[in-house]
Amino acid sequence: MAVNVETLEKLERRITLTLPAAEITSEVEARLKKLSRTVKVDGFRPGKVPMSVVAQRYGYSVQYEVMNDKIGEAFNQAASEAKLRVAGMPSITQQDEAPEGQLAFAATFEVYPDVKVPDLSTAEVERVEAVVDDAAIDKTVEILRKQRRTFVERAADAGAEAGDRVTIDFEGKIDGEPFAGGKAEAFQFLVGEGQMLEQFDAAVRGMKIGESKTFPLQFPEDYHGKDVAGKEADFLVTMKKVEAQVLPEVNAEFVASLGLTEATVEGLRADVRKNLEREVKFRVLARNKSAVMDALVKAAELDVPKALVKSEVERLVDGARADLKQRGIKDADKTPIPEEIFSAQAEKRVRLGLLVSELVRANNLQAKPEQLQAHIEEMAQSYEQPAEVVRWYLSDRQRMAEVEAVVIENNVAEFVLAQAKVTDKSLPFDELMTA
Repeated sequence: MAVNVETLEKLERRITLTLPAAEITSEVEARLKKLSRTVKVDGFRPGKVPMSVVAQRYGYSVQYEVMNDKIGEAFNQAASEAKLRVAGMPSITQQDEAPEGQLAFAATFEVYPDVKVPDLSTAEVERVEAVVDDAAIDKTVEILRKQRRTFVERAADAGAEAGDRVTIDFEGKIDGEPFAGGKAEAFQFLVGEGQMLEQFDAAVRGMKIGESKTFPLQFPEDYHGKDVAGKEADFLVTMKKVEAQVLPEVNAEFVASLGLTEATVEGLRADVRKNLEREVKFRVLARNKSAVMDALVKAAELDVPKALVKSEVERLVDGARADLKQRGIKDADKTPIPEEIFSAQAEKRVRLGLLVSELVRANNLQAKPEQLQAHIEEMAQSYEQPAEVVRWYLSDRQRMAEVEAVVIENNVAEFVLAQAKVTDKSLPFDELMTA
């Protein structure tokens, strides 16, 4: 039987469903009869509860269950006959007018759009590249040295310098009044390493043991402490201890302490280069992939189902709550999070998902088994026991699904870059690593 599909607006459709009232009644009676065999009611033995009692107690819920099942079956059959790709759940409303002996319902829903991939030759993408040079290796080795540094106390007449560890007492006031978090005793931090606001850090440099200093400090407008953000405070600081850092010498002993098999400086630098090159590869790939996805969204014009956007918004809100909970925020599950702040992001993700799915389908960009294996093995190289990491991924379907999604995105990015207007840009190593 032909299904009459009414187009309402853009992707919104409506169809009318009819169900024989007698069929509903018969199914309700059958389910109540089956329920009467096992239901327990005070005053009656199991299986001996009168049907009138069963109907009175469970009739409404069984009727609701049967209606849901029958309407769902009718809707799925109608959508299949009309060859509709339904997005989200339909909204069902019962109609006042119906043929004799029938119940009529209007099902309003959305369908997936016909996705047309844009002309990729007109898409503009900036593709970045970066290299690991000796300066990058030197910087990483220096970080390794700092991770193993020790400290010795400076002479009483020596002022604090960059790299020193200082111990201070401080008290801050705003308009002459103390504020929360503005006072501490025997507080330690490393000078010149970004652990304190720049004004505070600069004021402490040069101070000697026993010296006190008062100075103004302007809190940034975006400071994490909202009570003091954008305000000016006066701080009193007293230097209690100044300790100079002692960095280990880069030699065979130092390399051995890192657990490297080849305990030579050359071996260390080779190992650092290998790790940095792997990290650079992943970062460049992620950045270029993001540029491709942005270009796809910009070039494509298509309507997106509101139901899918709503589901994505809900997923993003759940993710935000989980993040708050992980940070230790009290009652994170009850914290009000306005859904509208995720609307634009959710719509972009849905649009991109539709485009990527069509690109994958039309161009056979699915992840191949050898690609999955290669990707997992490459990721595993960052760990001490790569083989265990590979087994960990291969043993879990959900983890493999996540790997598959990444590989498919990589395939799409490579496909688009091969056709788009690409501008290559060489990116400094530091800029890539801090982006």
